[in-house]
Amino acid sequence: MMVPVEKLVDGLRSIPEEEFTCDNVYQFLAENPVKVDTISPYFFWSEKFYTRNLIYKDARFELMAICWERGQVSRVHNHAEQRCWMMVPVGKLRGQNFRAVETDEEKGFCKLVETDQFDLSDCLAAKVELEEPIHQILNLPEFGERAVSLHIYSKPFDTCLCFCRETDTFKEVPLFYTSINGKLCEGITL
Repeated sequence: MMVPVEKLVDGLRSIPEEEFTCDNVYQFLAENPVKVDTISPYFFWSEKFYTRNLIYKDARFELMAICWERGQVSRVHNHAEQRCWMMVPVGKLRGQNFRAVETDEEKGFCKLVETDQFDLSDCLAAKVELEEPIHQILNLPEFGERAVSLHIYSKPFDTCLCFCRETDTFKEVPLFYTSINGKLCEGITL
């Protein structure tokens, strides 16, 4: 049964701290696909970049809708050692995981190899494993449509590491919201 986003948030908030684990939250999301019309007020689109739209945030987790135009992809990145779950209620996305095979933090060097990939659509849930946290999300042109993914991060974070496969380098980058609670953030033009 599809649930409104408010019920999804309330359900996540009701999970006790000690039970807010990768598997438990994954199971909760699998059992509670979200009604698309209840998240549509958080949809903002840009031809220039995918948008990060905050729906809910507290000290334990944040929930956001990320809107992807056809062909948009994320950088290869991690989640600052935090847990992440996602589902795709609109369109289809591909996740590509990576493993670091050689790292020199002092030089900002990191050689990555592709590992597994997965496709998400129809509110199927996925989790980013802490053992292999480097990944990329892609709305491939051949999917032929916009997509929206819901992401839950625990704990919230405002920087992450981004990796450049062409130069085998990485650096910490700040993260920004496009909108908060359905309103564009100051200075954002789409």
